[in-house]
Amino acid sequence: MSITITESAADQIRQILDSEQYGEETVVRMGIVGGGCSGLQYSLGFDNEHDPDRDAVYDQHGIRLVASKKFDLHLEGATVDFVDGPAGRGFKIENPNYQNVGCPGCGHH
Repeated sequence: MSITITESAADQIRQILDSEQYGEETVVRMGIVGGGCSGLQYSLGFDNEHDPDRDAVYDQHGIRLVASKKFDLHLEGATVDFVDGPAGRGFKIENPNYQNVGCPGCGHH
């Protein structure tokens, strides 16, 4: 499984880790849940524990991201980015496996 963390996301995560004084053992945990017609919903949080038998670990730009191995098929090729622009500021997950999701009632086709 492969998840990419952009430099922009890594910089923002590092700022949060520093400002909240998290320890060096802290990792970023990525999770997903089904979101109905709008596709998957992602979560990012901080965790001090992970199990190498159940979690995949990705080290990029000095950030350790973990995700449950049971999400392998759903997260393959996903990118965690941080955007700051006119439409808002925050983390953005791009997932090539789930594009153009939604139903016509939600404005998607």
